Amino acid sequence: MRTDHDSLGSRAVPADALYGAHTSRSVESFRLSGSPLPIEIIHGMTLLKLACAQANAELGRLPTNKEQAIADACRTVLSGRLDDEFPIDLYQAGSGTSSHMNLNEVLAHLANEAMGGQRGDKAPVHPNDDVNMGQSTNNVFPSGAKIAVLGQALLLVDALAVLEKALRAKAAEFATVLKTGRTHLQDAVPISLGQEFGAWAHALRCAASRIRETAEPLKELGIGGNAVGTGINTPSAFRSHIIAALNSATDGTFRSARDGVYTTQFMTDFAHVSAAFRSCALDLQQIANNLRLLASGPNTGLGEIHLPPVEPGSSIMPGKVNPSICEAVNMVCIQVQGLDHAVAVACGAGQLELNTHMPLIGANTLQEAKLLSAAARILAENCIVGLLANAATCRHNLERSAGLATLLNPQLGYDRVAQLVTEGLATGKPLRELVIEKGLMTEAEYDQRLAASTAPNL
Repeated sequence: MRTDHDSLGSRAVPADALYGAHTSRSVESFRLSGSPLPIEIIHGMTLLKLACAQANAELGRLPTNKEQAIADACRTVLSGRLDDEFPIDLYQAGSGTSSHMNLNEVLAHLANEAMGGQRGDKAPVHPNDDVNMGQSTNNVFPSGAKIAVLGQALLLVDALAVLEKALRAKAAEFATVLKTGRTHLQDAVPISLGQEFGAWAHALRCAASRIRETAEPLKELGIGGNAVGTGINTPSAFRSHIIAALNSATDGTFRSARDGVYTTQFMTDFAHVSAAFRSCALDLQQIANNLRLLASGPNTGLGEIHLPPVEPGSSIMPGKVNPSICEAVNMVCIQVQGLDHAVAVACGAGQLELNTHMPLIGANTLQEAKLLSAAARILAENCIVGLLANAATCRHNLERSAGLATLLNPQLGYDRVAQLVTEGLATGKPLRELVIEKGLMTEAEYDQRLAASTAPNL
């Protein structure tokens, strides 16, 4: 162990730790979940530290040798080699000060060692005076979280594109597989299996569009605003220099907040994109449930599609195969809805100049995107790609569908068709057989009307 110091006094710290006294206190104080703050948020803040060091050097406030040492330390953290140096629990000080100071200490110690100092020293590079120059947790943490969530949102858009592509391939493959549509879980007019899959693909395209739209405000950062967003103790050009350095390092299009005080107080940008994640989860959940219904049986359910088996389905029933991928996706979707609710409540719980629930807001929103990305890819790769249509069952169900009678309304009239439906239910005869038997239509006429029923009319 070594002895480090902070404003509360001395503190024993593991001798090989790159963090210092503040981190050590926080690790001890916040033993809640056992899960650290997501490393993506740490990396988001690290990108800001790199940009701030460059901005301070450009403005003549930080010596070049210190700027270079801090920048190199930031790049080391961003490499991922030091992820274990950020152990503080997710549930911590509401502004994220604990994790922010953890980062300041790690960067300062790395910089000091590079400049010939000893681990644990606060010279020549000080964690507050140098690494944190012109900054406050109140803008570093939410800005870092925005960078992290934006990155995951874009990865989610990519994952949704993979699933959409898989569904569109099946839509083309199943374009000629006619089946009965179902509304209220009751027989409805005909549809093709391809049209069903095509609608699901379009839902995902819309979900991706909503995510892109709601992620755009995440590019507006309050960094440089300091404690309450006014930019106290910083030069007027500080914010613009930070953003320029950040965009250079990330090839991004980040911009300074139009109202720094607003951006410090309100976390609504997170609530907005979280709501888009929730909407995506709702669509994925419906698609997964549709797949489970269509694959139900296989002998006593709908059985209109076959899902690829991924594991034996039962410890007691030999040969049973369950829609396990769909079930896992469903659980992800339910979890995302819960995470979103917590984000919404936390975003509305801000008071006066600061929201003090930022670690939860950032971590939950990030987790939503990560879960949905994984779910979309697994559903595409382990379910949709290997999915097969049971064309014979689809046709069998269609021929016995009461909804098929709707095709005859224009030619025979509602009341006459209703009589045919009633007769079919009483005798068990398919509508096709009754219509041809009674001479109401020829077999060719019937088939032509059936084929035309699923042609797009948009």
